Parts: sequence; C-alpha cells; structure tokens
Amino acid sequence: MIKGVALFDGGELRGGRGLTKCIFMTLKPILIHPDPRLKKVCDPVTEFDRDLARFADDMLQTMYEAPGIGLAAPQVGLTKRMLVMDCVKEASGTPEPMVMVNPAVTWSSDEKNVYEEGCLSIPGQYADVERPKMVRVSWLDVEGKAHEEEFDALWATCVQHEIDHLDGILFIDYLKPLKRQMITRKMQKLKRDRTRA
Repeated sequence: MIKGVALFDGGELRGGRGLTKCIFMTLKPILIHPDPRLKKVCDPVTEFDRDLARFADDMLQTMYEAPGIGLAAPQVGLTKRMLVMDCVKEASGTPEPMVMVNPAVTWSSDEKNVYEEGCLSIPGQYADVERPKMVRVSWLDVEGKAHEEEFDALWATCVQHEIDHLDGILFIDYLKPLKRQMITRKMQKLKRDRTRA
C-alpha cells in the first residue's frame, strides 16, 4: 500500500541538503526477502536532479514511518546506489537524517563491534553481526556535492549494513546457513500470509 504524507518540517540533512518544506511525499512499499531485487549489485547514480531529491525525501519518510534507522534504495525497488539513515533513536533527540549517494567505505578500524541487527526487508528477525567499530565513508549528496565523514558505534554499523544492501548483501548472509535458511523460510511464510490477507 502506498500512502501520501505531507511533510511540513524543513530540517537540515547531515552532510547535505535540507528536506523540502511542505511537499507531498509518498511512502514506498518495502520489499521483503526473498526478492531477487534485494540480491542485485546496484548501479551508481549518474543523474542528480529533482527526481533524485524527491526519491530521497520519500525514502526518509518511508524509513521514519516503518520505523527504522536506515533504508537502501533497492529495498524500495530502485537498484541505484543510494541510502538514507538516521541513528538518533531517542524520542527526545533531534533527528539527524542523512542521504548518501554512491557511498563507499574508504577506511575501517581493526577494532570490531557486535550489534544485534534487524532489517526492514526481514521484519521481526534479529541477529548479532560483527563489523568494524569505526568506518570512514565518502559519498555524494543529492546535488552531487562530495562529503566524507567517520562513523562510530551504531552509526558505523548502520552505514555498513545499508552499503551492503547496495551490493546485494543482507545481514543474514553473515549468519550460519541453518539460521539463514530458517529466517528465509519465515519470510516466505510471511509473504504468503500477506498475499492471502
């Protein structure tokens, strides 16, 4: 189901453009695993236009509504290298939405971190995944301007998780085969149940 949401809060994006004031946004349907589109390596974004900015705003609104802290373009059916994230989880915290186009990890720490990860494309399933504790990421904003920043802790985990999506990798790909198969069967059942409803 696609819903429209009017956004009246023109916030400032970390590392990029502010959200457009008072525009009509469309919530995008989120693909559920297994879906072949989630396993594709995404193409780089080459056109930085109004459609890209609008799609990024739609992705942010979809992520917040889900609710989640990250969302990659292939999760909403666009096989392009773009992601959104905001790891401020406290209700009293100030949102820090980020849009990254053509992101790339340019450095990662030897020190590791383990977080219990979940995914909007694998609802209700969680597992511990080990990743570098810190990463440096370069990306372009929706206007094509270059940025680079270091991320730590949850922000580092989130950006790595979302960049994985752009390479057709899901967090369950880090799990042992038996656990991965069990989760996939649960998702297949969920999709069947949703189709019947």
